[in-house]
Amino acid sequence: MILISCGESNQKKIDNATEIENTNQTEVSNTSKNKTILFFGDSLTAGMGLDPENAFPALIQAKIDSLSLNYSVINSGLSGETTASGKNRLNWVLNQKADIFILELGANDGLRGIPLSETKKNLQLIIDAVHQKNEATKIILAGMQIPPNMGLEYTNEFKSIFPDLAKENNLDLIPFLLNGVAGEPDLNQADGIHPTIEGHKIVAENTWAVLKDFVIN
Repeated sequence: MILISCGESNQKKIDNATEIENTNQTEVSNTSKNKTILFFGDSLTAGMGLDPENAFPALIQAKIDSLSLNYSVINSGLSGETTASGKNRLNWVLNQKADIFILELGANDGLRGIPLSETKKNLQLIIDAVHQKNEATKIILAGMQIPPNMGLEYTNEFKSIFPDLAKENNLDLIPFLLNGVAGEPDLNQADGIHPTIEGHKIVAENTWAVLKDFVIN
């Protein structure tokens, strides 16, 4: 199993109880673009430990620009974010237009041992709120996994939350955002948790594999 933590400093050892509150909301594109992709997540989205231009949302923008597509990317990642805190700041985030909303939350819930029913409920409330704001917004859900610290049953049920929600809400799913990156020392920073620049390139590829069908007509 692979350890994922989305809110710890890269100078610290792994500590499931400690996350860093460090906002990194950045518009990474030209505001003249007509359509918007909003990334809503934790430190993985924020690009913790890296300059914002090296985080995977910015790499997605570079890909979009290279294809001359009419989309701008907004990085609304916040280190340490849980599904509960994400739910609480969502209304403010949704003041921005979002044609595509990429939801990347849940790993910090799992590392804290938050009841799975609560995590799933919060994610569902976020999905509902996005559609209530604009029914036409397309939501892509990023799948997450955690190590078996909380027991195998909890770990397996946590992993299933994301495909279950995608199926129940007819959403597209990134099966595991950190596929090919998590657990690979050369692709993670000194903390062994947050991807390096090269790691974010792979995360961007994992995201693009799903996102491209929404933006290339």
